[in-house]
Amino acid sequence: QVQLVESGGGLVQAGGSLRLSCAGSGSILSTNPMGWYRQAPGKQRELVAVVTSGGSTNYADSVKGRFTISRDNAKNTVYLQMNSLKPEDTAVYYCNVRKKIARVIGVVEYDYWGQGTQVTVSA
Repeated sequence: QVQLVESGGGLVQAGGSLRLSCAGSGSILSTNPMGWYRQAPGKQRELVAVVTSGGSTNYADSVKGRFTISRDNAKNTVYLQMNSLKPEDTAVYYCNVRKKIARVIGVVEYDYWGQGTQVTVSA
């Protein structure tokens, strides 16, 4: 069982910064990749950033150079530092953890999600 709770969202002006936090509980392992996704009104959910157990990161092209993802395995927490925010960054941001589950048919991946935190960037 896994639970994820996001925090740190809010209203900022363009060019400002925010740091999102995602506190996890349950059977989260240091080997489980964790990431951030976002969904703007009328749009599909999209990947923002992911960090693996080895520390490798991957970012959406739209946030490269502005956002930084990190994790604290001891606290089961993942962070998203967002700098140089733009109005187009406005969305609900969701925390994610992907776990591998062993089944008879083989190992499958399952995603757990937080409730989301609103980020609004004014022009």
